[in-house]
Amino acid sequence: MWKLALCQTDVVFKYPDANYARIEKAIVEAAENGADIAVLPEMWNTGYALNELAGVADLNGERTKEFLAGLSEKHQIAIIGGSVSISEGSKFSNTMYAFDKYGGLLSSYKKVHLFQLMNEHLYLEPGNDKNLFRLDGISCAGFICYDIRFPEWIRKHTSEGSEVIFVSAQWPAERIKQWEQLLIARAIENQAFVVAVNRVGDDPNNHFNGHSLVIDPLGNVIVHGGEEEGNIYAEIDLNLVAETRGIIPVFTDRRPELY
Repeated sequence: MWKLALCQTDVVFKYPDANYARIEKAIVEAAENGADIAVLPEMWNTGYALNELAGVADLNGERTKEFLAGLSEKHQIAIIGGSVSISEGSKFSNTMYAFDKYGGLLSSYKKVHLFQLMNEHLYLEPGNDKNLFRLDGISCAGFICYDIRFPEWIRKHTSEGSEVIFVSAQWPAERIKQWEQLLIARAIENQAFVVAVNRVGDDPNNHFNGHSLVIDPLGNVIVHGGEEEGNIYAEIDLNLVAETRGIIPVFTDRRPELY
């Protein structure tokens, strides 16, 4: 059994210091409420200030890694670090870090699918690697926002054993119904838990309204985060994954030689 904290925070556009303080408060609150894992939204350090990344992105991700590792170790809480904008030389990426409750780095993942509607492809370098990691002995996968529109990418991870799908996003309110429908579909077709965090608030071009979700392997919504800023808590029984996959053996009935 895991107790999750979905940190449905606002993001201050292009002001990292304010955002690190906001995220620290959310993680500390999660730990004080007994959460095993805190899950953060996408691009929480800068927001989508893409044309200003040279001045605000985290150099090589060092600040973020030190910050999250320190909080996880101090408060004994695992952290799925949403994602942050990082700079590497003259290039930038949208990168997720995951840490165990001892401050150990479990994975680093650059967003694979860049969203042209928000101009990511003009400023960011896409990743090319999977994001599989083990947390407390459980196989997990992490994705960023637009990734969920590519079911073959999610299935690539669950076919290799992932039982929990973590998603971090800045998903605008105008398409929030699609967010919910896509996430439920990803849970059902992969017979996995989906733990998805979306930000709230506004940037110069978009309104974000949360609707963070935890969905079980049968597609049932365990918790819906609504539209207010704050932590949302849920408990999940990880045994349900094996039970569900045993009833309907999707993974053994696949015909990958055809597709």
